[in-house]
Amino acid sequence: MNTRVRMIEIDEGSDAQRLDNFLMKTLKGAPKSLVYRIIRKGEVRVNKGRAKPDTRLYIGDVVRVPPVKIDDSSVQHKPGAGLLQLLEHSTVYESNELLIVNKPSGLAVHGGSGVNLGLIEALRAQAPDGAYLELVHRLDRDTSGCIMIAKKRRMLKYLQDLLREAGSIQKTYWALVDGRWPRRLTMVDAALYKREARGGERYVEVNGREGKASKTRFQLLKHYREASLVEAKPLTGRTHQIRVHAKHAGHALVGDDKYGAESFNRLMRNKGFKRLFLHAKALSLPLPNGERLEVEAELPEELHKALLKLEPLS
Repeated sequence: MNTRVRMIEIDEGSDAQRLDNFLMKTLKGAPKSLVYRIIRKGEVRVNKGRAKPDTRLYIGDVVRVPPVKIDDSSVQHKPGAGLLQLLEHSTVYESNELLIVNKPSGLAVHGGSGVNLGLIEALRAQAPDGAYLELVHRLDRDTSGCIMIAKKRRMLKYLQDLLREAGSIQKTYWALVDGRWPRRLTMVDAALYKREARGGERYVEVNGREGKASKTRFQLLKHYREASLVEAKPLTGRTHQIRVHAKHAGHALVGDDKYGAESFNRLMRNKGFKRLFLHAKALSLPLPNGERLEVEAELPEELHKALLKLEPLS
């Protein structure tokens, strides 16, 4: 519970942010209903005046934040020491405006839908109070590798605008797939349609009539007796795009329990592959100053060790 009134001056990290979003970040664990109630009752003031949820805050504004009581059930879970230590050694790149992390497999990017704690909550727990940290994009929970977190609002907007421009940000993934990937297969162009199965689970399928245009460029890296290591570069950003395009090509990803074959996954688990083999290996993007940033995330040790046990083919 916050037991005193706080007067918070808006700095660059919160410039142009909506009041309701600012309060959600400031009052960690507060439900939206509480945030909107204290705004409606006039307990929150901006420059001594009443404000609305969509009021934009700018550098130098002073926000009065009243004392609030937050139920224990609403408070965000704190990351354990093991997770914090892992994230401490997972930074790929950091500047005053951008953080790129090599996300571990098994860690959701944010809490919700039965997940108490995600990457962004864990990072915020390590940051100073009021520090601005927002996800620029997402990775599936079981996918590891490069993910961008904006440390300034202007960087978030800049990168999200780039993501809407095809080819501006180049993402490179490594995937291990079932069978012998043909060298000549370098592009999968198949529209994808997202549907919800029973229970709310997301499922994506190739659907030329209802789906959205989707393209992935593939390059064979290495053949093994049971599988192939490929590089995948998505040219569009659809949910489960690489996984579904690889399946559509007849070569589902190793460890894919949604789109792959259980018999093959069982075989590969016995060889040491205990997770989905999909890793966001590299990012290439232009920075606001005109320089091009290129970063790589090392292949996780558990995947590297399992690969060494496979028999390579020429």
